[in-house]
Amino acid sequence: MNLLLFLLLLAAIVVLYLLCIKPNNTRTEKMKVFEKVFIAHRGLFDQTEAPENSMEAFRRAVDGGYGIELDVQLTADGKLVVFHDESLKRMCGVARKLWKCNYREISQYHLLDTKEKIPLLQDVLQMVGGRVPLIIEIKREGNGIRTAEALSHHLKKYQGDCCVESFDPRILYWFRKHDPQILRGQLSTNFWLHDKKRPWYVKMFMTNLLTNFYAKPDFIAYNYKYASQLSLQICRCLYHTELVAWTVRSPEELEQARDSFRVFIFDGFIPSERT
Repeated sequence: MNLLLFLLLLAAIVVLYLLCIKPNNTRTEKMKVFEKVFIAHRGLFDQTEAPENSMEAFRRAVDGGYGIELDVQLTADGKLVVFHDESLKRMCGVARKLWKCNYREISQYHLLDTKEKIPLLQDVLQMVGGRVPLIIEIKREGNGIRTAEALSHHLKKYQGDCCVESFDPRILYWFRKHDPQILRGQLSTNFWLHDKKRPWYVKMFMTNLLTNFYAKPDFIAYNYKYASQLSLQICRCLYHTELVAWTVRSPEELEQARDSFRVFIFDGFIPSERT
């Protein structure tokens, strides 16, 4: 009897686990457009004339026929800008948090001593004009939900292939409830190794994709180095989830990632054309 109870409990845990990691697998066909091109991480950037997340880096990506991955945040006065870090220190040399600044303040700063400045998302969308697909990461710094709301407003007017992604499942849930037609993806990695300051339960849930039942992502964007992670492989093999590899930085890493992923975000090299 004790053995039977144990087996029943074990079976219940397995079923619950599989239900927790189950994403939305009804829109995989809509991700095919992202499989046709390589995705340039923060644009096709360099450190001299076209810094990351700059208009020039995005122009170069479009001219090269690459898709674009970019990051969005909201300024204190509600402007949606393209920038990765919470602090302006690394890219602009100013020790201030972007979300605490208004747009007029940050517009005076240059990116890495180039002529480029932090762009407005609306200017990037206008320049791209639907010519290449976009993967837009929503940063949770400041107020991630307000950022999601602002992005949704912009994308309603955009004519082009795009999707959103975030490490924060609450942001994806917002899109699930309020703008469900937008493709959404869960960003993740092995948090046990890459974010040791987070509580253990957050690392467990996020590493193992246990919030998929809540956010119902259409794709999983995972650190390609941990492609063998169990939940990720179950999503790929059992649920046939679209997997996006971030961030490959050499031809060798690209070949390594091909075994599990179908969409590739690259950085630091120029990949060969997709076949």
